[in-house]
Amino acid sequence: MDKRLMMDLEGMAVLLDRTKAEAQSFLGQLDSLPPAVKATAQEPLSLPAEGLGAEQSLRLFMDRYGRELGGSTGPRYFGFVQGGTTPAALAGDWMASTLDLNPFSAGSSAAPQVELETLKLLRELLDLPETFSGGFVSGATMSNFVGMACARQWVARQLNVDVAEKGLYSLGPMIVLSASPHSSTLKALSMLGMGRGCLRKVASQPGREAMDVDALRAQLEALKGQPCIVVASAGTVNTGDYDNLAAIGQLKEHYTFWLHVDGAFGGLAACSPALAHLTQGMALADSVTVDAHKWLNVPYDSALQFTRHLDLLHEVFRNSAAYLDVRQGPPSFADLGPENSRRFRALPAWLTLMAYGREGYRDIIERNCQLARMLGEHIEGSTAFRLLAPVRLNIVCFTLRQEGGATQEAIRTFLDRLRDDGRVFLTPTVYGGVQGVRAALSNWRTTSRDIEIAWSAMREMAPQGS
Repeated sequence: MDKRLMMDLEGMAVLLDRTKAEAQSFLGQLDSLPPAVKATAQEPLSLPAEGLGAEQSLRLFMDRYGRELGGSTGPRYFGFVQGGTTPAALAGDWMASTLDLNPFSAGSSAAPQVELETLKLLRELLDLPETFSGGFVSGATMSNFVGMACARQWVARQLNVDVAEKGLYSLGPMIVLSASPHSSTLKALSMLGMGRGCLRKVASQPGREAMDVDALRAQLEALKGQPCIVVASAGTVNTGDYDNLAAIGQLKEHYTFWLHVDGAFGGLAACSPALAHLTQGMALADSVTVDAHKWLNVPYDSALQFTRHLDLLHEVFRNSAAYLDVRQGPPSFADLGPENSRRFRALPAWLTLMAYGREGYRDIIERNCQLARMLGEHIEGSTAFRLLAPVRLNIVCFTLRQEGGATQEAIRTFLDRLRDDGRVFLTPTVYGGVQGVRAALSNWRTTSRDIEIAWSAMREMAPQGS
């Protein structure tokens, strides 16, 4: 054995203590760390002929990069839609790395059983019936990919073609209808060979991102029975808006379509009595996307795909090889998703769900929404900013209040200044053709104090004359 491997094996306890100390130091500073940092370009290191050993390599990493990692898991990272990591999820992630299990087969460990149990817990949190099954994937992009793959298989089946076996070449173009699809849906259509061009936009309701159901009905009617895919949103990225899932789902009684609900973050609103009406009808979907590293607040990378069509999952993703034939119990997750092997993603989710339960997640979700409204009220009464849309959930969409409208350059300059100030991080967007800014509150740590700190920074960094 390599001498450094042997030294690290014998000194494992010391190495883990050092790693724990670095982690505790980072977590202890999280409330004061800048949420995002523009990294300094460095010449890449060369691979050492003889290794440095684990402890010295960890020290080198912290010396080289530690000051520019940013506190994106902290309470004032309002970019994208990104949660943090609950204490229980962190413990679960450490254990997942320690155990290093591939949840492939019940014939080799209990990991698949834990994953099935976690899926059950999440179904209960999302108020989905037991008819939904699925598995863990790396993120919302892959979850939407899986949903679209099943939808593609279903549409082709209506036309008496098995595209998983025969390919797409025997089919004409498929049709996907949506009002405000996430960019990852378009990416999935590209990866699946369906093409971004197969998406036909459905009109939104006036002043909203939510789909006009009458417009959808008219487009379905015009297809004259041709099967298609409808992608509905349960929480859009700009304004946190929801399509009327119940009304769309009821159209399935009259028209032939697969309903995919992108509930990457907004699906979790189902656990709040105050917000559950937004997700009413989600159980009518054929597939659902949920992203665990958003509002569930587990570490990257973790998401789930749910579907009522387990047979289609198996048709698309089944995997056969003699050396893998160690199956016992339910179908292997390698037969139900894109990856043949993956880390024990279910464990952080299992631990945090058991640790905090429905009430814990209700608190996180309702508190984030309350704080988003608080920030929206500050903006509404401001001379420097103006809201671009009402605060409907946990996202605040606004722009600079400037004569003639804010330019892209003005928005980017403001956001760069805000990032470099180090108190809060926001991201740009375009809404209704207007250059804007969005703040997404998804972190379990965020409190009213963080909103006040962020608001002070926003006012101070706003352009003069705004």
